[in-house]
Amino acid sequence: MGSSVVDLGPRLAVVLVALTALAAVGGRLSGLGQDRPVVVAAVRATVQLAAVSAVLLAVVRSLWLSTAFVLLMLAVASVTSAERITGKGVREGRPTARILTVALPIVLGTVPVVALVLASGAVPLRGEAVIPVAGILIGGAMTATSLAGRRLREELTDRRGEVEAALALGLLPRDAVLLIARPVGATALIPPLDQTRTVGLVTLPGAFVGVLLGGGSPLEAGAAQLLVLVGLLATEVLAVWAVTELIARGAVLDSVPN
Repeated sequence: MGSSVVDLGPRLAVVLVALTALAAVGGRLSGLGQDRPVVVAAVRATVQLAAVSAVLLAVVRSLWLSTAFVLLMLAVASVTSAERITGKGVREGRPTARILTVALPIVLGTVPVVALVLASGAVPLRGEAVIPVAGILIGGAMTATSLAGRRLREELTDRRGEVEAALALGLLPRDAVLLIARPVGATALIPPLDQTRTVGLVTLPGAFVGVLLGGGSPLEAGAAQLLVLVGLLATEVLAVWAVTELIARGAVLDSVPN
């Protein structure tokens, strides 16, 4: 097995197929209707990771190419969150304006944290270090933005009467929406908060295991994981704050008063 956590070979392929089948059957028998999405997601992940692994062999050797790859990750994250929040595909309405607007929370959440980590020297300015750290933080910002935005869309639709009542009392549109938006947006921070509170007690996340498998000491692994978790918390708080403000100002959802 060497330094890898899994053996690359036929057994891995068999296990992956079996796990995909298990998830798909569960999605069908449970009545959740997620059998096809599970298979599609598994196939896409396989193809994408194979392609990304091949690309990264060349990209990580150049800081400029690494930066370009990070920008690509930001673009894909923005498109994904825009679809989740608005419920519209990339070809519906005004996709460019919508995607650029949703990109703001992801960028505002990720850039300050990445800049601070790199400027401090805690993470070396090299492609093989920048890409994983930036990828983790972009992924966290995307997830938090999508969760908060989608929940806000649903809640503001269901509780539109409360917003209209607040407007009737003289509140500004932003303030009326924030009465609902802030408590709802905060629920998107529950997963990262729980992950941070229980780290080491419930799970040993990827950064910790990765450092250990790379030959680092448990202390180095713990330090790396702590940096990732606290960085994720900062990133996701900023992202949720930004998407909540944008929605309250009517910049993301058409149904919000502005």
